[in-house]
Amino acid sequence: MTLIIKCEEKTEFEMIYHFIKEAFETAAVSDGTEQDFVNMLRVSENYIPELALVATDNKQLIGHIMLTKFAFKGMLLLAPLTVKLDYRHQGVGTKLVQKAFELAKEMNYTSVVVLGDPDYYGRFGFKPSVNFGITCTNEIPSEYVQIVELQEGALDSVNGTISF
Repeated sequence: MTLIIKCEEKTEFEMIYHFIKEAFETAAVSDGTEQDFVNMLRVSENYIPELALVATDNKQLIGHIMLTKFAFKGMLLLAPLTVKLDYRHQGVGTKLVQKAFELAKEMNYTSVVVLGDPDYYGRFGFKPSVNFGITCTNEIPSEYVQIVELQEGALDSVNGTISF
């Protein structure tokens, strides 16, 4: 595999839309609107083009990740992380998350929140948001609402509620 990770480009938006739709058809958890959520985020003031990345192998789209501004100053939302079925369990998602976090740190963002599987996201240091004094207003089990600090102690003086 020749993995290349780069920022998404406007000319790729339609291809990414279909890619996300197709990839989430085989996901363990999906509400079927992930591709529409990405389009909604892109037209919001929370969109950060430098933190919307694609992964390719031999010029074929195999992965996508997006970090957008969320809730508290310095906090980002990771949503969604998408990897093509044939490339899952090969480190593509991990490399996308690592690159996105590296870029976010360089841009002085302090934390990232995700709504996802604790077993998967725990490997990146995510912990339940309640550990940081942050609760969720939605009726989502607390173990799935997770946060990781990109800068140690970034959430020491933060508490409140978030909503998805």
